[in-house]
Amino acid sequence: MTISSTAQQVIWLDPFRALSEPERAQLALAGLAVQAVATLDDVRASLDSADLVVVRLDSNTELLDEVQTLASAAGLNVPVVCRVERRDLELAVAAMRQGARHVLVADDFSAAGWHVARAKPGAPASQPTPTQAHTSAHTSAPRTVVYVDPASQHLLALAQRVAQAPVTVLIEGPTGAGKEVLARVVHEASPRARGPFLALNCAALPDHLIEDMLFGHEKGAFTGAVKEHRGLFEQAQGGTLFLDEIAEMPVHLQAKLLRVLQERQLTRLGGERSLDLDVRVVAATNKDLRASVALREFREDLYFRISTFKLRVPPLAQRPGDILPLVARLLARHAQGGAVLSVDGQAQRCLQAYGWPGNVRELENVVMRALVLCQGALITPAHLMFDDHLAPTPTPAPAAAAVAPALPVAQTAAPEAALATAPTAPTAPTAPTAWAAMPTFTQAPAVAASLPPANLQAAVQINEHQLIMAAIESTYSRMEAARQLGISPRTLRYKLAKLKGSVAGESAAHAAQ
Repeated sequence: MTISSTAQQVIWLDPFRALSEPERAQLALAGLAVQAVATLDDVRASLDSADLVVVRLDSNTELLDEVQTLASAAGLNVPVVCRVERRDLELAVAAMRQGARHVLVADDFSAAGWHVARAKPGAPASQPTPTQAHTSAHTSAPRTVVYVDPASQHLLALAQRVAQAPVTVLIEGPTGAGKEVLARVVHEASPRARGPFLALNCAALPDHLIEDMLFGHEKGAFTGAVKEHRGLFEQAQGGTLFLDEIAEMPVHLQAKLLRVLQERQLTRLGGERSLDLDVRVVAATNKDLRASVALREFREDLYFRISTFKLRVPPLAQRPGDILPLVARLLARHAQGGAVLSVDGQAQRCLQAYGWPGNVRELENVVMRALVLCQGALITPAHLMFDDHLAPTPTPAPAAAAVAPALPVAQTAAPEAALATAPTAPTAPTAPTAWAAMPTFTQAPAVAASLPPANLQAAVQINEHQLIMAAIESTYSRMEAARQLGISPRTLRYKLAKLKGSVAGESAAHAAQ
C-alpha cells in the first residue's frame, strides 16, 4: 500500500500518556503528521490547521464533546477519531453515537490501523479508510464495516490491494459471513468507487429473469417487451457488478456470461448491436466451485475466468475479535429511540464462547432477541437466546442422581430447550460442602418439554434459573456464587426460594392432571 507524499495534519489529544518515538514513526508510515497535545487549550490553538483530531477517551465521552464544541464554535468541520481501550465496548458505542468518525483500539499504532482518509473535510477522499471501522467516503451516508480481528484486518488489507488491480474477484465463505460487505469494500477501495455498485443474487430469480436482468432486451424482443431494458451490466458501466451465489447460475447462462467477460461486450436479447462494457465483476459463493466443476454443475472455463483473485471470508467463529464490535454496531443500529445499551462481562463471554454456525446473520438475530427481552439498559446472559437446534444440550446425569445438570454459563440454552428439565442442585457426592444445606430441586415432568414459554418474562426467568444453577455448580460458597452472578447473597436466597416454589408448583400441577 502506497503512502501519499502529503501528510495529514493531526492533533493528537491524549492527557493520559505521551507518544513514544517508535509510535510516531508508525503513524508517520500511515501519512500522519502528528502534533501531540495534552489540553483543550492546545487543541483550540491548532484546530484551524488540522485535518483530523485524535482523542483518547478514558471512562466517558466528555473529551469528545469538548473537542466537537471547540470545532463548532470555530466554524470548522474537523473529523474526530476516538481511541478507547480494547475491552471498552460501551464507550466505543457511545463515541460512535456522538459523532466520532472512527473508534480505534488505543494500543494500535500500525500503519494499517491508522491509514485514515486522505482528504480534508468536505473534499472527496481518494480511497476508503482501511481502519478497524472502515467508512466509505463515496456513499451518500457513511457506512461503517467492522474489521477488528487480526484475520479481518489482513483480509481488509488484501482486498484493498486487489481493488487497485483490474481483475475479477471471487469471494468464498459460508452463508451470512459478510461476502457482500467485502465486495462493497473492494468496490469502494477501487478507482471505480464513484461508479455504481449493483448486486444480483443468482439463486433468487428464475432462469429467464436472470438473463433479462443481466443482459437486458430490446423493444419487441418477446411478448410483453413494450420498451427496451438496460441490463445490470449496462447499468453498472464504470462501476462494479456483484454476482452473489454464482454457483446457482444455470449452465446455459454460464456460457453467455463467460462470453461477455471474455469479450467485454454484450448484445441485448433481440438486439443486433454489440455494446462495449467497462464493468468489474465480483462473484461470491458459499460452495466449493471446484467440486461443482467436477460434478459438471459449473463450467471450468468460467471458474478460471471469475477467480483471477480469490478472497475467503472466514466464519465468524474464526475471527472472535469481530464479535463484540459487531454487537456494538448492531445495538447502535437497532436500539429503539436512540437508547444506549451495554453488554455485561458475563454476556460478552457467552457471545464469544458460542460457535456462531449462522455467522453474522445469526449474531444479528441474537442481538435483536436481546433487545426484545431486555427491559433496561444492560444486556445480561439471561437475555441471550441462541437458535434452538444449535443450543448446547445438557449431558444426562447418572440414573442414581435423578437430576439434570445445569448448562455452563458460556453456553446458555434457548428457553424451549431449557424447559425440558428444570434447574437442579448438584448431587451430594459432587457438590461443594458449602452448598450441602441448599434445597434440592427435583426434575420437572417431561411434558414440560413440549410447552413453550408463556411470555417474554417466562423466557427471561428460564435463562435466569439456568445461570443461577451454573453458578452454584461452579462455586464453593453462596457468597462466591452471588459475586459471580453480580447480585447480593440475600437476592440469591430469594431467587432460589422462588425457583424451588415454581418447580414444586409445576410438579403439583402435572400430578393433578
